[in-house]
Amino acid sequence: MKALRNLLDKVKPNFEKGGKFEKLLPLFDGIETFLFVPGHTTHSGTHIRDGIDLKRTMITVVFALIPCLLFGMWNVGYQYHLGSGIADASFIDNFIFGAIRVLPIIIVSYGVGLGIEFGFAIVKKHSVNEGYLVSGMLIPLILPVDIPLWMVAVATIFAVVIGKEVFGGTGMNILNVALAARAFLFFAYPTKMSGNDVWFADAVSGATPLAAAIEGGVAAIPSIADSFWGYIPGSIGETSAAACLIGAFILLFTGVASWRIMVSVFVGGLVMGMIFNVFAVNPLMAVPAMHHIMLGGFMFGLVFMATDPVTASQTNTGKYIYGFFIGIFAIMIRVFNPAFPEGMMLAILFMNVMAPLIDHYVVQANINRRLKRISIKA
Repeated sequence: MKALRNLLDKVKPNFEKGGKFEKLLPLFDGIETFLFVPGHTTHSGTHIRDGIDLKRTMITVVFALIPCLLFGMWNVGYQYHLGSGIADASFIDNFIFGAIRVLPIIIVSYGVGLGIEFGFAIVKKHSVNEGYLVSGMLIPLILPVDIPLWMVAVATIFAVVIGKEVFGGTGMNILNVALAARAFLFFAYPTKMSGNDVWFADAVSGATPLAAAIEGGVAAIPSIADSFWGYIPGSIGETSAAACLIGAFILLFTGVASWRIMVSVFVGGLVMGMIFNVFAVNPLMAVPAMHHIMLGGFMFGLVFMATDPVTASQTNTGKYIYGFFIGIFAIMIRVFNPAFPEGMMLAILFMNVMAPLIDHYVVQANINRRLKRISIKA
């Protein structure tokens, strides 16, 4: 690393004011601060009050996503071979097949997203925002494997430009950037984001467990064990609750994500599922509450989306309220509107919008309590 440090120090004057590549300073700064801890503090946007900076925090989230990514690659191959009637495909065959299908989506996501980030940084003459390190990985993991690459590029452009840069960049966005990309694709190209033909690779088709439950009820969905481990069709990184829990452990152990939000989303989903179980007037209502949580993108959203520190509630009490209603709405949307079987996306986006309002009333309630104490003493 010392040799790399020396190399960067040697070429750095070329990118500083008056150097030959002065306009490319944001590009150099992005690479330098990715490799080494920067020697300056943040002046605007997101602040990290800890021994690590924003870039290290983002990298921690990317590491937490690795189990979902690796399992997703294997599962893509497993589901393809299973749908093709090849039940005895080896672990390596499944993984290689999945990697060949998934890696191009990741490359497009990072290539397009970081290209836009560097472009904005050069034009606006500021440092490169670190937020896309996470969004660039999240976007591929919440998409079906058969999504055309040009759609990934268009959705990424929409998410970075409309979802983030117009609000001022990292730390200033209102909606989760990765979910903005998914919502764009969901409404602009619905046939590529829903139905039985998009969840497998190379024209092999089949319904997701939630789609199967709409028609066949509890008997049509995989066992809760298969749902927990993730041997089911779905978006690339969302199928395995076990992989999501490994990611949750990393995020909680490093203090990056809020346990209050994770617990409250889980409780909200469980409570709503149990209430529906009592009535069970349609097949989705009859799905056991714990099984509901293991299906679709619920666990992935709980761990990686709802806990987004920029778009979630900031107050401790607000985090409980915010997470609880995400869990409630996610299950409610699934059950009441089969056109949106994946309710987690809409639930999180809706609560992203509500988060500032929740924090406002939590803070105001605290102020009112303190004022009451003052008036009583007076």
